[in-house]
Amino acid sequence: MNLDRRMVLLGAAALGLAGCGGAPTLTPARSGGLGPEFRPQPNASYDAWVAAFRGRAQARGITPATLDAAFRGAGYLPGVVERDRNQTEFSRSLEDYFALVAPEEKVGFGRRAVAAQRGALEAVSARYGVEADVIAAIWGVESYFGTRKGEIPVISSTSTLAWEGRRGAFFESNLMDALRIIQAGDARPQEFLGSWAGASGHTQVMPNAFMSFAVDADGNGRRDVWGESPVDAFGTTANYLARSGWRKGQPWGLEVLLPQGFSAAIGKGVKRNVAEWRALGVEAARGTIPDAGQAAVLAPMGIGRPAFMVFRNFEVILRYNPSENYGLGVGYLAARLAGGGPLQTDFGPDRYGLTLSDRQALQRGLTRAGFDSGTPDGVLGAKTEAAIRAWQQARGQPITGQPSRALLLALG
Repeated sequence: MNLDRRMVLLGAAALGLAGCGGAPTLTPARSGGLGPEFRPQPNASYDAWVAAFRGRAQARGITPATLDAAFRGAGYLPGVVERDRNQTEFSRSLEDYFALVAPEEKVGFGRRAVAAQRGALEAVSARYGVEADVIAAIWGVESYFGTRKGEIPVISSTSTLAWEGRRGAFFESNLMDALRIIQAGDARPQEFLGSWAGASGHTQVMPNAFMSFAVDADGNGRRDVWGESPVDAFGTTANYLARSGWRKGQPWGLEVLLPQGFSAAIGKGVKRNVAEWRALGVEAARGTIPDAGQAAVLAPMGIGRPAFMVFRNFEVILRYNPSENYGLGVGYLAARLAGGGPLQTDFGPDRYGLTLSDRQALQRGLTRAGFDSGTPDGVLGAKTEAAIRAWQQARGQPITGQPSRALLLALG
């Protein structure tokens, strides 16, 4: 869950779904382990902060035994501070975001994963009134259907960020709740692993959010969103969305086509009823536009690129994570998991004149030539730039790190 999403205190509820679901038979490659910047390193100031924090934690009901178990092996992680300070520098186009969260191979894997968990998803959906494929899409976006839940100890990450102080109160609150989670027996310290910012489990829940929304959906006495079974995570996510105002049976949105010369105002804050959008020439890319109340039209990459009409449930997804790309990514993946096809409108060439398939071919060509560009996903990040630079240097060319059609042709 996003760091800034609203945390509303709510009680938990059990669903009694023991034995539902199973693991898919195919698993994508996992990450290759943590770099040294995500392993504890000596820091006297951090150690002093932890010593003082232990007193505050005990005053709020955390036992010495819990503190000893939780902080055993924990420590200052410089990589967490670096990520926190630099996260605003990273932005993705919608095309890049879709290429990362919903490529074709992931859609195929996800459909098999969802089929294996269909019983549990439908039971949670019936209890909370949130569509199963939306829950599954969040599972897919957040942890690649449970295969990439994160490897960084939550106690280390939240304590490092609480000590660092930029958002100290927020992360100390999450650290305190992480200790409560351990003390209650919901998580064991050795399995309490997640992202650099402390989100963890199948659907990446922050400790504060866990305390507000977590449920024991499988009825085994633990609210376990970290283990092999994703059932408790399904229930927790559905509970979050339901409490945030999800309306079952209502769409999140759909891809639409804008007419030639379309010039009406669009954006998340521009809402019209469906009849008004139709009168402006907006059509569904497939089928018809449902009459589901006030709607906005989004075209994040501009007119002529993929566009979407979004309804109230889209705003609920944004309560889970306020990124517009995230909301569209979840909605698109949900539609694909439900059997829908890819986008009707192409993203077209980028500023280098390269399409997604061109960029994927370029990455494969670089790796084939001995310059590792990472996964050929068509997203040109730091690793691809470094590979281009190395290729250019090896051939005595100007070192720009930028892709081009000439480079694509040279790579064969």
